[in-house]
Amino acid sequence: MYQFKELQEAEKIVEIFKTNVQKESDRDYVIAVMQNQFPEYQINFDLEDCDKILRVEGIDLQYDTVMNEVHGLGYTCVRLE
Repeated sequence: MYQFKELQEAEKIVEIFKTNVQKESDRDYVIAVMQNQFPEYQINFDLEDCDKILRVEGIDLQYDTVMNEVHGLGYTCVRLE
């Protein structure tokens, strides 16, 4: 069982995005919608960073799907490489 858990951790992908989310209320809204859409992802923001970072972690994470969802909510979202 322990080895299986390590394997799951190894498959997680982390993607970092630059956004234009400014307020905590907007952050909370985006996280709530994203968690509903992608319940298996871990999602958080760093609004203190100049790029208003969105960090998404998950298995089989598709960055373009994340960007499309954030764009659909009316915010800018650009993948940082």
